[in-house]
Amino acid sequence: MTPRELIGVAEVPGGPPLRLVRHGNDFIIMLERNELMSSRMSGSEKALGTMTCERLGALPSARLLIGGYGMGFTLRAVLAVLGRDARIVVAELVGGIIDWARGPLEALTDGCLDDPRVEVRIADVGEVMDAGTGAYDAILLDVDNGPDGLTRQANDGLYSTRGLARALAALRPGGILAIWSTDPDAGFTRRLKQAGFAVDEVRVRARENGKGPIHNIWFARA
Repeated sequence: MTPRELIGVAEVPGGPPLRLVRHGNDFIIMLERNELMSSRMSGSEKALGTMTCERLGALPSARLLIGGYGMGFTLRAVLAVLGRDARIVVAELVGGIIDWARGPLEALTDGCLDDPRVEVRIADVGEVMDAGTGAYDAILLDVDNGPDGLTRQANDGLYSTRGLARALAALRPGGILAIWSTDPDAGFTRRLKQAGFAVDEVRVRARENGKGPIHNIWFARA
């Protein structure tokens, strides 16, 4: 049996620390005993990026906000399909995650943080939204396990009625709010519609080979 090796610990403002663990050739980011993300399961995070861009259509100078870098799967997915005039802001609250991306996860990062289209802000994505009224064609949120915040209680506010109003204000007309979750949530779907979004809910396998757990993505158009 291959043992797990602790690589690093990152402090989370207002929550318990995250741990980066190596298990054979795989990396895992853990919160206490919960696996938040793994390098072996990237399919649904990539789908968050590619399916958002598909819905945006041909926007040569698209402006995107990604909330939560994670292991960078969503960022790399959008960079692969967007043109050179696109701009992507990555809001990551936990600075240690970016340190890991430039350190032990450097091979996985594959230079995406140094792409000239990318701006990284060590900040709460809600605050970034507040500072950018009508600034984005799409906002992609993968900051927790979904609308029921696990990493930190304050994340719940992003999915509240007020949080959705903040996202709506930060989007351009016809813009898309895309939200990743481990599970569906009928109450959250209703809340999106009540906030004024047209909602498309998609179920996606966690692995690119079509296997693994099924995750949930909401695509809510302003």
